[in-house]
Amino acid sequence: MVGAKMAAAASIRERQTVALKRMLNFNVPHVKNSTGEPVWKVLIYDRFGQDIISPLLSVKELRDMGITLHLLLHSDRDPIPDVPAVYFVMPTEENIDRMCQDLRNQLYESYYLNFISAISRSKLEDIANAALAASAVTQVAKVFDQYLNFITLEDDMFVLCNQNKELVSYRAINRPDITDTEMETVMDTIVDSLFCFFVTLGAVPIIRCSRGTAAEMVAVKLDKKLRENLRDARNSLFTGDTLGAGQFSFQRPLLVLVDRNIDLATPLHHTWTYQALVHDVLDFHLNRVNLEESSGVENSPAGARPKRKNKKSYDLTPVDKFWQKHKGSPFPEVAESVQQELESYRAQEDEVKRLKSIMGLEGEDEGAISMLSDNTAKLTSAVSSLPELLEKKRLIDLHTNVATAVLEHIKARKLDVYFEYEEKIMSKTTLDKSLLDIISDPDAGTPEDKMRLFLIYYISTQQAPSEADLEQYKKALTDAGCNLNPLQYIKQWKAFTKMASAPASYGNTTTKPMGLLSRVMNTGSQFVMEGVKNLVLKQQNLPVTRILDNLMEMKSNPETDDYRYFDPKMLRGNDSSVPRNKNPFQEAIVFVVGGGNYIEYQNLVDYIKGKQGKHILYGCSELFNATQFINQLSQLGQK
Repeated sequence: MVGAKMAAAASIRERQTVALKRMLNFNVPHVKNSTGEPVWKVLIYDRFGQDIISPLLSVKELRDMGITLHLLLHSDRDPIPDVPAVYFVMPTEENIDRMCQDLRNQLYESYYLNFISAISRSKLEDIANAALAASAVTQVAKVFDQYLNFITLEDDMFVLCNQNKELVSYRAINRPDITDTEMETVMDTIVDSLFCFFVTLGAVPIIRCSRGTAAEMVAVKLDKKLRENLRDARNSLFTGDTLGAGQFSFQRPLLVLVDRNIDLATPLHHTWTYQALVHDVLDFHLNRVNLEESSGVENSPAGARPKRKNKKSYDLTPVDKFWQKHKGSPFPEVAESVQQELESYRAQEDEVKRLKSIMGLEGEDEGAISMLSDNTAKLTSAVSSLPELLEKKRLIDLHTNVATAVLEHIKARKLDVYFEYEEKIMSKTTLDKSLLDIISDPDAGTPEDKMRLFLIYYISTQQAPSEADLEQYKKALTDAGCNLNPLQYIKQWKAFTKMASAPASYGNTTTKPMGLLSRVMNTGSQFVMEGVKNLVLKQQNLPVTRILDNLMEMKSNPETDDYRYFDPKMLRGNDSSVPRNKNPFQEAIVFVVGGGNYIEYQNLVDYIKGKQGKHILYGCSELFNATQFINQLSQLGQK
């Protein structure tokens, strides 16, 4: 069970990592054999387990914990009869069948079965029967419900799933033909993961949500599930010692459930910060970015042809200091910082080379000898800093490659122009050139970029364009090669939200261009940013951040005044929108039902920087970039 030790851990990332390490140690704090080595074991996981572990524990860390092999449950595995196996899987029918087969085939010495989500009584009985039949009862050492069914990507960010994300996607929730039973299943899947999240956090939240949305359905079910668990005093997962310690202090956290439909413009927005750009234009998921690098031209007898493309993948993790520092920075700043790192690395490298050549001094005159002893100390310190220097070099290469790939997209698609124009639309600033000009410009962006821009315009304007204007836009979009299905859906959505309420507004400050960065413009630089605007972001709160701010600071605002209020600790499920506590919250979790993005996450991170001693976590049912979101809108628009 989650113990006091756990509560002292700070971020959700640390908590989930501690829980995983404990599981890999056979669910006891530390297991070493008599020689002080870790116990060697194999780890068997399904795709869900793999997705949860991979952003948190590297292969090296697994090896340090005695994991010699990690294999997928449904792969062909050879018996390793004298080694214990730790399983980490979802309690699905097929997974349990396969585990029973492993017991019958006597693959391992002992079996530690860990379920990502709670296993039902009947499935437990299936395992017990299989163990009996295989005379392996004594080998099943332990069976645990881990309550770890969510994926932590940052200290303050988590998503529910990666494998079956289409089951809880925006499209799944907003399908016009969804049946009640299907909707129940979607909601149960989301609630199960949120429940696991709060068990791992060791806290029971106070829940607020908007009315008449999918977020409200999640709130009702989550409140019920937490309430039922708290009522069962002997088996409650929220025991006294986990509360009131660590980051989530005396006060309970606030959970704000919002529906994706309150803001459809942000997920389509072209962005300007490093992490969000990487997610928007490159193949980036679960903290790993995959790049294709073409390696010049090769001359073969058949003539010159481009060389094969090398596929490279890089992990962008919290251990990477450069990434931690700059993932929220505007892109031109990132380019400049990579350049500075490179220069300081070269200076250090030159120093080592210089010392090496001095050490090879010929002649024994006194000057040389005193110089030698003087430099020996310097060389010793230079050698001892070599590992650090190599790591620095690795990170510089990594970010040079990633940032160059991003820069190619910015230049080829004029993404700076899109970003600036959309910011103006969203903040209702006067536009310096017509939307039709950008849509019709063959050099500006892909058909999808043009569609994103037009949808943001269509969503953000209070007054919908007249039929005649709309036809003109549609023609320009079609001529530019755009698929109009997403517009079909957004039209229906807008008509519907008009009846419900007007969509949120986006503040009224915009980005302003800054004098071009002199350093990055030098041709000596790795990043020639010529022709790319250097835009500086001005802090403005996006709708999700504004809603959080109202509820966390207990501000009265028409936007959030009728949000429902649930307190699972109250004996009777009194549903009132009247909050019982009047004090502002110190800790809050914002969860977006229907999908989130790095733009919103970054906006919350920037917002909380100004609030002393307060913490925010951002979560979403799935993390999508604009391309994936447009695809979902397109499928909805076909109906």
